[in-house]
Amino acid sequence: MFDPLLNKILRQPLALAAKPLVRIGITANQVTVFGFILGILAVPAIIAAQFNLALALILLNRLGDGLDGAVARQTHTTDAGGFLDISLDFIFYSAIVFAFIASHPEQNAIAGSLLMLSFTATGSCFLAFAIMASKHHIDNPQYPNKSMHYMGGLAEGFETIVVLCLFCLFPEQFVLIALFYAAVCCITAGVRIVTGYQTLNKLGKELKNLKRI
Repeated sequence: MFDPLLNKILRQPLALAAKPLVRIGITANQVTVFGFILGILAVPAIIAAQFNLALALILLNRLGDGLDGAVARQTHTTDAGGFLDISLDFIFYSAIVFAFIASHPEQNAIAGSLLMLSFTATGSCFLAFAIMASKHHIDNPQYPNKSMHYMGGLAEGFETIVVLCLFCLFPEQFVLIALFYAAVCCITAGVRIVTGYQTLNKLGKELKNLKRI
């Protein structure tokens, strides 16, 4: 929901931070992979109840997620890099939830599993529409610099990171936070499915009418 605004605010600071990395020859994909490794290290930290360390690793992962795009824009963006970035992001999100399930399965399993299911719902319709948007050259003015079409919604990257940080700050409230955000994700998925279907259905009718002319 807040991603377009944050992208505008952080674009210049991230560009400045990326310049030294570009200067020494670090690539966007290297930043992506290194950031992912840092994020995954939060999993054992959470299981060991080292929540401050986990929070720091999550934030470093998100810093890397911003820097890789900034580095790419100063060198060259690629479809392979965009694919790598979004794939590792989705794995990272679910890995953090998995860590909380593994740490207290009897308490967190149901809420955590429901949240992971809702992540699958938002992610699958997001990626499915991105494929169709690329096929039909559908514009994405809110995210002009992204390598694929980004569908908006209540639950986007910023909101997800806030929730993952809240898990670390208030681990005893995991179930409540997870259930609430799962509901938000389900609403987002529902809206994406409806709007995506309507958009593609309308486009299909327009193309059909053009063929008749």
